[in-house]
Amino acid sequence: MHLAYPAVLAVLLFCTGLYGVLARRNAILVLMSVELMLNAVNLNLVAFDVWLRDALHAGQALTLFTIAIAAAEIGIGLAIVLAVYRNRGSSDVDRLRDTAETDDAETLPDEADNDARDTTADQATAPAGKAKKAEATA
Repeated sequence: MHLAYPAVLAVLLFCTGLYGVLARRNAILVLMSVELMLNAVNLNLVAFDVWLRDALHAGQALTLFTIAIAAAEIGIGLAIVLAVYRNRGSSDVDRLRDTAETDDAETLPDEADNDARDTTADQATAPAGKAKKAEATA
């Protein structure tokens, strides 16, 4: 068997996966495209392992590790996508930019009221804290 056949197939798989990652907006389709790219890498690893006639079968061993990593990536990725879908109602990747944190200067009115309450509570307990420090040092 020539090495060119699986190599060309792997290139086609990888390019299809790369197109899917760059062009798709749905997060699940992006994850599927990443899986296509990992499968292209696995195909190359096994093809070169057979072509080099490696006694240790290092390419096949690396393929098993890659499959395990891909399974973990898909599990975590799907959990994140489901959590985003439950919160946002969409798994659109472009809309995930809205989840970025806002500036610290922007505060909600409820947070400002809570901060004012905390400072008054701290002022009320400040003399008691000073008295405890004086007793501890005496």
